[in-house]
Formats: sequence, C-alpha cells, structure tokens
Amino acid sequence: MSTLSKLFLRIGSPQLHVTSVIILLSVYFAVVLNYPINQRIYELSTEGHLLFKLSPAVLLTGLFLIIFSMFSISIKYVFKPFVTLLLVSSATTMFAMLFYNVMFDYGMIENIFETNTGEAWSYVSLPSVLFVSTLGIFPSLLLLRTRVIRADSILKGVLQRIGLVVIGLALVGVVALFFYKDYASVGRNNHYLNKMINPAHIFNTVKYINNTYLTEPLVYKARGTDAHLAAKKNPKPTLFVLVVGETARAENMAYYGYSRNTNPFTQSLDMISVANVSSCGTATAHSLPCMMSDMNRDNFKRNQANAQDNVLEVLQQAGIEVTWFESDGGDKEVASRITKKEVAISDNNPLCDGLTCFDAVLVEQLSAHIKASAVNDLGSTLQNQFIALHTIGSHGPTYWKRYPKEMEVFTPACNRSDIENCTDEEIVNVYDNTIHYTDYILSQVVSILKQYESEYQVAMLYVSDHGESLGENGLYLHGTPYAIAPSQQTHVPWLMWLPESYTEAKMLDRKCIVEQASKGEHSHANLFHTLLGLYGVETHLRNSQLDISHGCKVI
Repeated sequence: MSTLSKLFLRIGSPQLHVTSVIILLSVYFAVVLNYPINQRIYELSTEGHLLFKLSPAVLLTGLFLIIFSMFSISIKYVFKPFVTLLLVSSATTMFAMLFYNVMFDYGMIENIFETNTGEAWSYVSLPSVLFVSTLGIFPSLLLLRTRVIRADSILKGVLQRIGLVVIGLALVGVVALFFYKDYASVGRNNHYLNKMINPAHIFNTVKYINNTYLTEPLVYKARGTDAHLAAKKNPKPTLFVLVVGETARAENMAYYGYSRNTNPFTQSLDMISVANVSSCGTATAHSLPCMMSDMNRDNFKRNQANAQDNVLEVLQQAGIEVTWFESDGGDKEVASRITKKEVAISDNNPLCDGLTCFDAVLVEQLSAHIKASAVNDLGSTLQNQFIALHTIGSHGPTYWKRYPKEMEVFTPACNRSDIENCTDEEIVNVYDNTIHYTDYILSQVVSILKQYESEYQVAMLYVSDHGESLGENGLYLHGTPYAIAPSQQTHVPWLMWLPESYTEAKMLDRKCIVEQASKGEHSHANLFHTLLGLYGVETHLRNSQLDISHGCKVI
C-alpha cells in the first residue's frame, strides 16, 4: 500500500460545513495558489509600506469568498469536480509562473491547445509532478473525500452564502479604502499583474474554446487571384525553400554579433542577414499565422487570417507548386489550402525518438521531394516550386533532444527538462547547441539546392517564429505577453541565401538587397511582401514599402 493511500486511510472522510469549505478554499487560493502575484506586488511595493505589501492576500480572499459562495449555490452538484479542476490547473500554472515566469494569458492558452503530444511531454519532469501533486492533486483528493454538510433549508443556505458574500465585500472594501491609490499606481505601471491571478487561465480557456469551436468561422475569400509571375531573364523555373525556425533568437547567432561562432556551417555561403527583426508574437500559435499573412502585429486577427490568402496561397495562385513539410507539431492552419506533408515520427527512424525528430529528417524529405519532382517532370517542363520546412529548431525545455549527441559542441549542457535545476551556463550551452545544429541544417538545405542549380534558379530564406528567454531577469522559455516580453523573445534571426545567379535571373541587384537588409528596423510584417518580391510574383497585395527587395530592381 502506498504512503499516500495510508495517509488517506488515516484521514478518513472528514466532515465540514459548506461555509467552512468555502472559507478554506478562498484562503488557499488567495494565499497559496496566488503566491506568485502576492510575491510580485510585495517586490513592487515601496519600502516601509508593509500593510500594503500584505494586502493582496486579503483582497483575493474577499474576492474568492464572493466567487465561491455564489458558485456553490448556482451549481451545487458540480462544485467539487469544478473546484478539483481549478486546484490542479492552478497548481500547474503556479509552477510555470514560479519557475519560468510564464503567464497564462489568451496567447499562452492558444499555444497550449495547439501543441502536440511530444511538446506537451517535454514540460513534464519530476519536480513539476511533485509540485502539482502536493499543491493540486492532494488538496483535490482531500476535498473529494470530505463530506460537505449543507444547511437544513434552502433559505438558510442562501442566507449563509449572503453572509460570506458580505464578508468578502467588506474585505475588498477595506483594502480599497486604505490602498486604492497604491493599487492604481502599481496596476497602471504593471498591466501584466491581472494575468498572474490564479485561476484567470480558466477565463482565457473558455474564451479560446468559444472563439475556436463555438464561433462560426469567417467565409474564406480568395484575395490573390491576380497573382502572376513577372518576366525574368532566365527561362529556368524557380526552386525556393523557406525554412521556418522555431524558438531561435537573434542574440545567440554569430551573424548578429554573438561572441560564439554558432554559425560555422553557413559562414562561407555568403548569407544575407536581415537586421533588427521583430517577431509578430512570442509563441508559434500566434506568430506563425501572423508572419504568413499580410497583417502586422497590431492588426492581426487569427480568424481573419484563416479566412483569406496568406503568402503561401498567393504563391499558389500565381501557378507555383507550393508544399509545406511539417515537423513541429502543427502548421497552425497556414497550410490548410496547399499541399502539406507531415513528417512521420517513428521509432524505427534513427532521426526520431517516437515523440519528435531531429530536423535532419526534413532535409531527407526535401531531397526526396525535389528528386521525385524532377523524375515526374522528366520529358516535360519543370514546375516552379516553393517549399516550406517547418522545423522544431530550438524548442525547449528539452533542448538537448533537438540535436544528435555528436553535434554537442558547447558543454556542460543542460540535458534535462527541469531547466530550473541547471546553471545559467548549462542552459545557454544546450541552447547554443540547438542554434549550431540549425546552422548545420541550413547548410544541408543549401547543399541540396546547389545540386539543382543547372535545372532551377535556387534560393533559400530562413526566419524564426519567435525567440526564447534563458533566465534573463528570471524569465525562461517564451510566450510572455508581448507588451512586457524581453527582446530575447521578440528579436529573431532572418537569413537569406541568394546566389548571384538567382538575383540576376530575377533582375534584382544583390548588393542593393544586402544594403536594404542591413539598415533600419524590420519585422515579420516584411516577410509576406519580401517573399513575393524575391520570387517575382506581382499582385495588388504586395506592399512594395514592406518588400526588402523593393528598390533593387534592375531595369
């Protein structure tokens, strides 16, 4: 018999009046499960203001008294199951907030719902299981075993709840009376605080479910029907590869001034690095559809993006054969109307572990696809192609699973998922190994393209969806609300391999492109228009001001 079982046998089935249960739950949620926000307000408070520093627990207790009192009346028979859900999920979010400084706003909930099994399992570790078991599962089991004694009559029960609501209002009123100005000041300067309240993630979850599953999607409207290929010097078809990076930050790339040479494999390929690139979001679920659309970070709406042509579909409208290869757990609907090929994750493949694969598997797929296309077109005209590779790149926290052991060059590395138990040096080392391996992958893509230079005009573009925090200011991973996200999560690399033969065929001045890429500010908003410009697609949707190659046309 397990220790936990013995403990519950000793406890037996306690009896508590419903008002006592509500009070205990309110205090537990306010003091324990909301420790992160209590701690943050304590840190933000001025010296010598002890009462204000301690007031958040009182304020939250009052609010939870009101919520739980009203909730226990309205849905009596699902009270325990629902509170159990709140306890376990709140313990989980608390762990993420405490150890990674992750906040569960709408964007993070969207990212969680759209993750895959392999990615989800990467966050499971012994410390996280013990934490959630202690603060979430154990209290839930205790609640489920407790026999809740209710009032003798409905009227008496209602009066008891009203009494608790009055007490809750009184607590909120007292805090507001003495500390309103303090909360107004702290809240005005730290808008993210409301996102730290547990269980606010339930509200965002309901909102996501409503928007995604219960709201009628907008009707798709083709917008790129006028897209066509512009005239070019060379009659050879075009073979363009877009490599979508995952969780790569510009700060750790040698191309952007990093002290380590994390780009040894491509340094001789005359790559063009685009300077000062800001991501559309801090998580894939938001960034990927945004960067493929013609919207920017300020006006992006996922439902609208899903209902209109993204850059892949505009290219397809121009008669180009567009193919998306997926190895990062999901295309976030950007490839829903083009040819999509999912990488088969098999234990039999030495490049896979049953949950994820090394990005070398995409190189294999790319090579096989181009070879098959050449065979199929034998005796006929080769087709213009645009191929997108969605890599798993530097996705954490299981960074060490993103590259083969023989590609580990920076040591000691954090070869475990509970990165909070690694040193900063180990975390940076293991992350840099992923960047180093991504550079190897890019060099292999270029190597394949070079094999087909006699048949195609070949080029490659690499850009990451968002960055990553590696412990700077106590932040880890990604997904921080954009308004407060550090540059490590929003500054991303954008590299282009554009041979002179390619730019000449497209009647572009390569030196001009290098110059345009090196100056000013750029963002994911440039991607849609630059891809069209580099490929030579003309359409009313292309905004020349956002096309990096604009102004580099050779007439």
